[in-house]
Amino acid sequence: MWSKLRLRASARLLDLDSLLRPGNAADKVVPSWFGCRKFSSGAKEMTVRDALNSAIDEEMTTDSRVFLMGEEVGEYQGAYKVSKGLLQKFGPDRVLDTPITEAGFTGIGVGAAFYGLKPIIEFMTFNFAMQAIDHIINSAAKTNYMSAGQISVPVVFRGPNGAAAGVAAQHSQCFASWYASVPGLKVISPYSSEDARGLLKSAIRDPDPVVFLENELLYGESFPMSAEALDPSFTLPIGKAKIELVGSDVTITAFSKMVGLALKAAEELAKDGISAEVINLRSIRPLDRGTLNASVRKTSRLVTVEEGWPQHGIGAEICASVVEESFEYLDAPVERITGADVPMPYAANLERMAVPQIEDIVRAGKRACYRSVPVSAAA
Repeated sequence: MWSKLRLRASARLLDLDSLLRPGNAADKVVPSWFGCRKFSSGAKEMTVRDALNSAIDEEMTTDSRVFLMGEEVGEYQGAYKVSKGLLQKFGPDRVLDTPITEAGFTGIGVGAAFYGLKPIIEFMTFNFAMQAIDHIINSAAKTNYMSAGQISVPVVFRGPNGAAAGVAAQHSQCFASWYASVPGLKVISPYSSEDARGLLKSAIRDPDPVVFLENELLYGESFPMSAEALDPSFTLPIGKAKIELVGSDVTITAFSKMVGLALKAAEELAKDGISAEVINLRSIRPLDRGTLNASVRKTSRLVTVEEGWPQHGIGAEICASVVEESFEYLDAPVERITGADVPMPYAANLERMAVPQIEDIVRAGKRACYRSVPVSAAA
């Protein structure tokens, strides 16, 4: 069985190799409008799922070196239907269903990237990527450096990250800080449909390995999409945060699903006269330290929000950056809102207590602005 699978994989990679030979499709410049899906001029909203799908579709149409590989990405249309319709459009040589062997297909993908192809490796969840972490860190992240820049590794590792609902400890981890600590990787975590579409297109075009952390609970969420964002040439820069809400009293940073909670918390804080500035990180590595520090120098207060564990988290890195570069501007201690420092519980009531809630962010914002009532006084 395995010998047959290896032969099939080798044959497919040889077919893909033919695309790299001079005079073939990969050497031709394909107009960005050619074959790309068209959206109605009246379209105003798009789900995150469809935004990801459109980004992959357009990049596969434009560049014949791009291919998708993972479990159930083809015949089943993707575990979360992100790859819906791609097998029918591009065929089994560019949308490859794999066995349940993350180490195997991740290694094939990294090897294909060494050879000049542009694989998109889908993990059904990033919890399963732990089976392939050696290929991601020791092969993908380090090869450009170890080859003195002679070998590029244009590969995207994507899939849902962080807590979903009712899937317990082994399927609820946030890997943002894990991968963000590794030199050689770029780490992205989108929030909205515009984020997902623009950043995934940039990730696929990037010459370096990119870890693209999505969120299962956001796939079905719809967000407004501008005409610019629907254009096939649309991309968003890696390493640049977005100020989702301008404010003057406290800076709140977040990424992925937590951006939505931060925006709702800002609405509650506004009822008490506190103007919160909400920053959507978008890019975890590189981190947009300039935007973060500029905001803190304006508001003089900082609340960081993430659903991962507190120790060595993204909030800790942001805090360090602010202390190093903007300490004299702070008027209050930095507040960090994180997931609880425990494995994720299965029980729904305990699960809710283990991840940040809107009220946690509101309380932190009030503490930073010295608006909260001390426990002793309340008693």
